[in-house]
Amino acid sequence: MIIDAKNISWVRADHTVLKHVDWQVHKGEHWSLVGLNGSGKTTLLKMVNGYIWPTSGTLSVLNRPFGTCDLRELRKKIGWVSTALVDKFRADERPETIVLSGKFASIGLYDQVSSNEREKAHELLQKLGCASFAGRAFGLLSQGEKQRVLIARALMAEPELLILDEPCNGLDLFAREHLLALVAQLAASEDAPTMIFVTHHVDELLPCFDHTLLLKAGAVFQSGAASDVMTPETMSEFYDYRVSVQQQNGRLAVSLRA
Repeated sequence: MIIDAKNISWVRADHTVLKHVDWQVHKGEHWSLVGLNGSGKTTLLKMVNGYIWPTSGTLSVLNRPFGTCDLRELRKKIGWVSTALVDKFRADERPETIVLSGKFASIGLYDQVSSNEREKAHELLQKLGCASFAGRAFGLLSQGEKQRVLIARALMAEPELLILDEPCNGLDLFAREHLLALVAQLAASEDAPTMIFVTHHVDELLPCFDHTLLLKAGAVFQSGAASDVMTPETMSEFYDYRVSVQQQNGRLAVSLRA
């Protein structure tokens, strides 16, 4: 089991952020996590990554129950790509150093690395189309280039779980489609980790994400096969607006109905 969350809640300063969340993710599944701003997506991700603990309920990630495992070691098997990470790296760092830090799930590189690990970092940068700017300072890269570097970093430790936390934020149309093409390529590879794609833009979801968790006001609104969840009736209730849901080139398009 990749994620086994049973009745987890999280309360901060008398405010309930997550309410009785049940969520099971099995190996080989690719999930989308969809919710509007303030729905609790970031809190749930922090919990899965072991940065905060459930106030109540039980959580196991990669078959490691919280309370019985070393969360620092657990994080090394989870790749997390988020725009929130961008500002944590020094502007003068080189992409290679950032990718190598993924081996240790650290911000900054503090450990010795082998020549084989450096070679692997170069291969990942090449695979993700970063070779042309691999020698430039991270602060000089475009948002799309930074996201590709962060995906390479996430893959450095050969994670069992890869979380893409709103990876298209701040990208123009062309950079977004380029990034989504890379994600589709990763999902199609034989050794692909279980992937979770987090967004509030349904049109970003690729066909490979065939399971969906809808999170609303900190609670699970619905979860299961995407084909069962992403229906006009369910999404209209989810958004509190009458919407239509259509397939366009294998992707969903949600629009308001008159």
